[in-house]
Amino acid sequence: MKKLRNTILLVVVAVICVGVGMYASHLGTPADSPETQALNRLLSQSMPDAAGQQQSLAQWKGKPLVVNFWATWCGPCVEEMPELTALQQEIAPVQILGIGVDSQENIAKFAQKYQIRYPLYVAGTGATDLLRQFGNQAGGLPFTALVGKDGKVKKIYLGRLKFDELRQDLSRL
Repeated sequence: MKKLRNTILLVVVAVICVGVGMYASHLGTPADSPETQALNRLLSQSMPDAAGQQQSLAQWKGKPLVVNFWATWCGPCVEEMPELTALQQEIAPVQILGIGVDSQENIAKFAQKYQIRYPLYVAGTGATDLLRQFGNQAGGLPFTALVGKDGKVKKIYLGRLKFDELRQDLSRL
């Protein structure tokens, strides 16, 4: 009888210890930043690409990314697009994604004219909400998020990219 009671007591103590350990582990895990939460929402969506074909952005989860919000009517955006295209060749396996705040027709014409070599997606006017979720309350463009392989936003950039700074940040991924 005493042996049974000791065994039950040992099991109860073990269960309590496991529970406390799991609770403490959960407390030690920092919550995702608002930017990373916004990225997760973005990557759970589907958007048309420049050709008008609906694409799941989930295909990019778990990969290092440079997510660039831009528009055909934004001068600084247009200026940095050729550099982003050249950079894509240089930084593989990091993937550049362009999220266009414009119509599919305008983005398709732009991609053709400037021979953009990375995926362009059409967010349309819904991109304004996405920008705010990333912390860009003013909705300024261009706006870029650097994402690590762990799926966390490492840095955000508002305005035209400084490519030396971006390359340096990419080297730390």
